[in-house]
Amino acid sequence: MGKKDTGKEGNLVIVESPAKAKTIEKFLGKDYLVKSSYGHIRDLAKSDFGVDVNNNYEPDYIISSDKKDVVKELKTLAAKAKIVWLASDEDREGEAIAWHLYETLGLNEENTRRIVFHEITKEAILKAIENPRKIDVNLVNAQQARRVLDRLVGFELSPVLWRKVKPSLSAGRVQSVSVRIIVEREREIFAFKPTSSYRVVGIFSIVDDKGKHNNIKAELSKRFDTLEETSSFLEQCKVIDFTVAKVDKKPVTKSPAAPFTTSTLQQEASRKLGFSVSQTMSVAQKLYEAGKITYMRTDSVNLAESAVKMAASMIADKMGAQYVNSRQYKTKAKGAQEAHEAIRPTYMDKETVSGSSAETRLYELIWKRTIASQMSNAQLEKTVINISAGNTGEKFVATGEVIKFDGFLKVYIESSDNEKEGADDEKRDVLIPPMTVGDVLGMEQIEARQRWTLKPPRYTEASLVRKLEELGIGRPSTYAPTISTIQNRGYVDKEERPGVERQYKHLMLKAGVLEVTDKTEITGAEKNKLFPTDIGMVVNDFLIKYFSDVVNFNFTAKVEKEFDDIAMGNLIWNEAIDAFYKPFHALVEETLEKSEKSTGERILGEDPNTGKTVLVRIGRFGPMAQLGEVVEGEEKPRFAGLRRGQHIETITLEEALDLFKLPRQVGEYEGKVVTIGIGRFGPYIRHDSKFVSLKKGEDDPLTIDLETAIIRIEDKRKADREKIIKVFEEAELQILNGRWGPYIAYDGGNYRIPKTVEADKLSLEDCMELVKKGKSTKKTTKKSTTKKTTAKKTTTKKTTAKKGETKKKPATKKAAAKTKDK
Repeated sequence: MGKKDTGKEGNLVIVESPAKAKTIEKFLGKDYLVKSSYGHIRDLAKSDFGVDVNNNYEPDYIISSDKKDVVKELKTLAAKAKIVWLASDEDREGEAIAWHLYETLGLNEENTRRIVFHEITKEAILKAIENPRKIDVNLVNAQQARRVLDRLVGFELSPVLWRKVKPSLSAGRVQSVSVRIIVEREREIFAFKPTSSYRVVGIFSIVDDKGKHNNIKAELSKRFDTLEETSSFLEQCKVIDFTVAKVDKKPVTKSPAAPFTTSTLQQEASRKLGFSVSQTMSVAQKLYEAGKITYMRTDSVNLAESAVKMAASMIADKMGAQYVNSRQYKTKAKGAQEAHEAIRPTYMDKETVSGSSAETRLYELIWKRTIASQMSNAQLEKTVINISAGNTGEKFVATGEVIKFDGFLKVYIESSDNEKEGADDEKRDVLIPPMTVGDVLGMEQIEARQRWTLKPPRYTEASLVRKLEELGIGRPSTYAPTISTIQNRGYVDKEERPGVERQYKHLMLKAGVLEVTDKTEITGAEKNKLFPTDIGMVVNDFLIKYFSDVVNFNFTAKVEKEFDDIAMGNLIWNEAIDAFYKPFHALVEETLEKSEKSTGERILGEDPNTGKTVLVRIGRFGPMAQLGEVVEGEEKPRFAGLRRGQHIETITLEEALDLFKLPRQVGEYEGKVVTIGIGRFGPYIRHDSKFVSLKKGEDDPLTIDLETAIIRIEDKRKADREKIIKVFEEAELQILNGRWGPYIAYDGGNYRIPKTVEADKLSLEDCMELVKKGKSTKKTTKKSTTKKTTAKKTTTKKTTAKKGETKKKPATKKAAAKTKDK
């Protein structure tokens, strides 16, 4: 399709992304010009809420500064076009984008068409053009209600936190509930007391009718509480007979999982591919815009009839008719809305697609899940054998599962977040040799290990999404931004933590000899788990105490239901906002006036050497320990930051006192003192006025010696030398090695060097030419224009839109305000 101006006789199609525009223009003729709005073109003003609370919560929208040229071009093209087609996504966010375009570009109903499609294929695009509709104001108002409510909550709550907890904090509606879920789980873990027991597993043998020895593994049906009980049982096992007491065989049917929704795709991509929630959505967006999958923000598990037929045909051709079982699934999610079909490939016969590794892997996951959903059930046979342990009254149980017909298992097996002991032992096709009741088995060995009850598992991004969905909190479009927000704002950390060494008792009975030994294992390792920070926990406690509704699960789910009602036209959006805002604003005023400052302070005891009070609390730079109190005329208190993994709620007096042993000198190197300490950014080595970080997981600031410190200093020097490729001192310009390749550092900015250019051969003139042509990644710091909201303020000044800007009601998804919550 050409990009020429088509004049008044032409058609202008506006979508929200350039990639989507590029795909769509392939399907339309020369009479259609496809342009991108690059997302939302307007947002709420940053000053004074951006919402007039005294005028039915009228939003004050302004054109984003980076979108003014886009709007100017679209206005010119729209004025010349015979028909303007608004083709943004079909969910509430997409409807709002279409509405903002309609209002800002000054369009009219006569020559404006709204078209929607859930897949970018030629058939879907042409069908949409044949069936245009008007903008759905109910969907727009539902998006607007979410945007306005989140802005009001963020702008009102955040100043409360600045004054009562710590400056620069922020709070929001959905993010605060998400943090609460993680904090409550962490406190369950803090309170958890593991208890030990002994798991007993035996290996028995039986001789078949051909004289072949077959082994069978079975676990004792109970666990012993003590070493004495376990030893006593194993001693008895030396002399008793083991006989088959019961053989139970039964057929088992397993059904495939439903096609992907946004939530289940995020969960499964995390388990199978190791993707973060935001990475999954970013890759899925690219696949959708390239026309490879259907719309990726959906909570529907329904498939189009055409897709069901395509799948059935493909399965029959490749695997046989016996593998076909066409079916439709019913959506179980609370308040299901958004798009009307599950996430699936646009063309079911394509098992893979071209693209990046991430795109290919995610597409193949979607293809397998969709195809499996239309395949036959798997048929298995499960066998359970009870083995009597002589006259002890105990029994061993052996379980085997054999696949008789693989069905959908031929293509796909759903993963889980199961962290239970022995979860990895669950394997299919565990064949149990033929046995009958009364058969006597040989005992090859019996092993007993001391095991402990498992603490509640911490949330991963995927399991948090599942929890939010179960509670009815958030919607497909909000999961990823919510999880990113709580991490970006320092309330939650996603981390890997090494396990700790643990000693356990091990008993082995073999050839009539019982051995009892002490063994060690690594336990408690965490991978990509969500940990609440101390600041996150203190803020959570403050909000629960003073704003219980805001972090109440049922209340938040109720608000989501109200958004759904607005989308269906059953509720007026600003009336719903009013019912929430008035009592909420009164509560904000009361809290500012009457609540105390909350820092999570906890007194641990006294320093035995000085008698001074030792406490922990939230300070200006985060959680810290304090030795001594502020008393006029006396020595000032000492402060020390908490170490990684330490918490205000769990740190002991001894651990806190250890922090004041730092900074400590470990010796001299090159005639300069080497000091170890902990700073704002973690443990460090200071030498010759330079700082070197300690190695994570290896170096302990309290025990590291001079020899190791020197190794770290030299490693840092080597890395710095390798980073510098060339220096032009006269221009204060450097060519450096970076994570993404060589670049030029000049005047506070960084400039990329093309891959085709040999960085070490560049002259100063060459560098200045690249600087002139290139785009700097220099960061500029802007002072926040957001004013702290005072308790007494009940009116909001209405901002007058500047020339060329438009002020209307429905809102946008992208937040301009740093305090808003998605």
